[in-house]
Amino acid sequence: MQADKEIPEIQNIVADVLDLAQQKGATQAEASMSKVQGISVGTRMQEVETIEFTNDGGLGISVYVGAKKGSASTADLSKEALELTVEKAIQIAKYTSEDKYSGLADAELMVKAPKDLALYYPRELDTEEGLKMCAEAEGEALAYDKRIKQSDGCSYNANLGARVYGNTHGVNFGYPSSRFGLSCVLIGEHEGDMQRDYAYGVAREFSDLADPKSIGRESAHNVVSRLGAKKLDTMNVPVLIHKELASSFLGHMVSGISGGSLYRKSSFLLDSINTQILPDWFNIYERPHIKKGLASSAFDNEGVETFDMDIVTNGVLNHYLLASYSARRMGLKTNGHAGGIHNWLISDTGESEKELLQKMGTGLYVTELMGQGVNLVTGDYSRGASGFWVENGEIQYPVHEVTIAGNLKDMLRNIVAMGAEKELRSSIQAGAILLEKMAIAGN
Repeated sequence: MQADKEIPEIQNIVADVLDLAQQKGATQAEASMSKVQGISVGTRMQEVETIEFTNDGGLGISVYVGAKKGSASTADLSKEALELTVEKAIQIAKYTSEDKYSGLADAELMVKAPKDLALYYPRELDTEEGLKMCAEAEGEALAYDKRIKQSDGCSYNANLGARVYGNTHGVNFGYPSSRFGLSCVLIGEHEGDMQRDYAYGVAREFSDLADPKSIGRESAHNVVSRLGAKKLDTMNVPVLIHKELASSFLGHMVSGISGGSLYRKSSFLLDSINTQILPDWFNIYERPHIKKGLASSAFDNEGVETFDMDIVTNGVLNHYLLASYSARRMGLKTNGHAGGIHNWLISDTGESEKELLQKMGTGLYVTELMGQGVNLVTGDYSRGASGFWVENGEIQYPVHEVTIAGNLKDMLRNIVAMGAEKELRSSIQAGAILLEKMAIAGN
């Protein structure tokens, strides 16, 4: 599939569908269409387990008849199916209640000439190559330590796609993209204790993917380091959150400042604009136009142009994350966040992982979080955790079956330090997070 060559054809389909919607009575309409080709292969104990090939496409349309909205989608892209989809959307709109806040985002906010963000690096979808990489990663992992007893699977994914968005403001733009990933999951055992862990790589361009042997070694190291895990007594101690979990932790803040939560008054960060929600050294920069970025986008899911934003400056929240509907509900203007955030770069306090452990002194280094015990209305936070017990800045032994608890509002304000070594495989690029104190529930 040459995704870049597919875009003109997809744009023609989107244009036809929008014209058809207006002919059938829509006052406004928007449509998005994507085509994706990909492979997913997997091995277990160096034996082939799965080989999958995908060739998907689909179109979704939303129509507005005055202040009434109807949506429909189809995976059948024949002329008859597209016409039927438009008719269904119009029909649905006629039966829905009027909502004065609905409608397309304002015309003046639409993207005019989208930047090329270099998101597409085509490569042959080669199952043999993928299987070879999986076998290589597993081979390296299984040879790492005799306590690695079992592979829980190694998988390679490659996807090439094209996406187009159009609406009746005259927007009809698209872009191709690529994504490659390799992951390895292992099980280790020592004296009756079994542990499971993994490592992975993801990149826009195949050549940027971590090599299979290093992924195998990292997954093996992660598993072996967890063997012999103990429980802890209940206590209050400092907590260091591993950089791989930082995006999950800060993701609760993303939910808290998103328009959908705010207009429903279901956020622990209600009425927090222009107030201090983080330490005064903490900054969050959103940069949507980073070349090759995993969360880069020239426009959001409503065709609104994205732009650089300083979300937090010196701990003070400058912006909520708004799409057109939530913005209107709040009497504000959308700022290009229909569909999520775009490359958050988080400031740090300069310490390496080793220096953060020393700064913590005695406490819990969390490397895995489990469960969904987060109340975004109150900010109450309680999740299962595992990791390492640290004394005098040195890791002593692995820990499992504990719960860490606190309140997100306090946790955000009480971040003591942020590591300089960043996790780059996420839409939130952050280092490890040192929290002043949390409740640990154990024995």
